[in-house]
Amino acid sequence: MSFPLFLRGFLIALGMFAIVNYAITQSLWTTFLSTVICAVLIQIGYFVAILFMVWRSGAPGERGGDPSESGAGAPVAKKGKLEAKAASLRNTRGSSLH
Repeated sequence: MSFPLFLRGFLIALGMFAIVNYAITQSLWTTFLSTVICAVLIQIGYFVAILFMVWRSGAPGERGGDPSESGAGAPVAKKGKLEAKAASLRNTRGSSLH
């Protein structure tokens, strides 16, 4: 998830949280404190999610498998696989429309 997308969702969620919280408590101080706590919890969750994605991706040498995938020819091989997959998707979409 890109940062601008996260930030937009983050601000919308905090705004909605603050509105609902104020409607329930009728207290600006409680609403402010609860919204700050909510913001910190969301930030912690985002940080943990990013750490998990980085950990899951791992370094290319640690994954094992085919050594040719971590070499210089990997982008070309992956590009060929993606083009073949895209062509097969186009063929299946076209045949299901008729």
